[in-house]
Amino acid sequence: MSVDFSRREWLTAIPAALGVGAVTASAKATPQAKAAAFPFLYCLNTSTISGQKLPISEVVAIAAKAGYNAIEPWIREIEAHKAAGKSLADLGKQIADAGLSVESAIGFAEWAVDDEARRKKGLDQMKREMDLVRAIGGKRIAAPPVGLTDRREIDVLKLAERYRAICELGDASGVVAQAELWGFSKTMSRLGEVAAIVIESGHRNACLLPDVFHLYKGGSSLEGLKLLSPASFHVIHMNDYPDHPARESITDAQRVYPGDGIAPLTPLLRDLAARGFRVALSLEVFNRDYWKLDAAEVAKTGLAKLKQSVALALVS
Repeated sequence: MSVDFSRREWLTAIPAALGVGAVTASAKATPQAKAAAFPFLYCLNTSTISGQKLPISEVVAIAAKAGYNAIEPWIREIEAHKAAGKSLADLGKQIADAGLSVESAIGFAEWAVDDEARRKKGLDQMKREMDLVRAIGGKRIAAPPVGLTDRREIDVLKLAERYRAICELGDASGVVAQAELWGFSKTMSRLGEVAAIVIESGHRNACLLPDVFHLYKGGSSLEGLKLLSPASFHVIHMNDYPDHPARESITDAQRVYPGDGIAPLTPLLRDLAARGFRVALSLEVFNRDYWKLDAAEVAKTGLAKLKQSVALALVS
């Protein structure tokens, strides 16, 4: 499909997807065809309203009412739901009935550490967490370098072997492990490094999980994403960052809504669409000021900011 044809399809899809007025009157595609052509899904990472300390069932309801297509829960929320004696199957049905998908989930298994015993425990944890994600209909799980953030000299090929091991766990569970870039870490903090780990793993489902803030924090340009193919990632954490404090000292808590900072989101989203990506834009912020607000209002505002960022990219 040519880029020109794709752009016409995006413009056809924009009104329904963004909730704005018609861009073109010539399109006759069905709503289903328009949705299939649109390059992005709008996803709520539950960290965005985690400070309000709501059960995952309420978060699902908030995401659906706000108009998201998907959610990205944290494993601890799924575990809390199960620990309260509630059914994961019922949670999965609630999510599906609400018209949402679980594009990813956030876990913290120590799959990459050097210590063999710890790594074995990490693999066992990853398997359990994949099973939890699958139980609610989830597709993917984050695999950040937990327990290995202070090592810069570790061999990328070793990390690729360890990453392949969790990809193979995913073969059995049906949940894909995404190698997650952490900008504050000394390991897996650069886009090129994480891309090398994914490529050298040699696994057919290998993919990475980028994050606008973490790319900035780790010193990688968003321009580097242009060198990757649509198979390289399926979810990207969306957020923004202010011009101060400096990159070296900025923290997760200072993330802001997309469009409220200085991140070059317009060229990023335009490039992803032009290159044929179909990716979930997962709103992930940890802003303590947002946590003081009504959760439904934060979710609604965040989605509006995401949609505005996409509109600026696709119609400019």
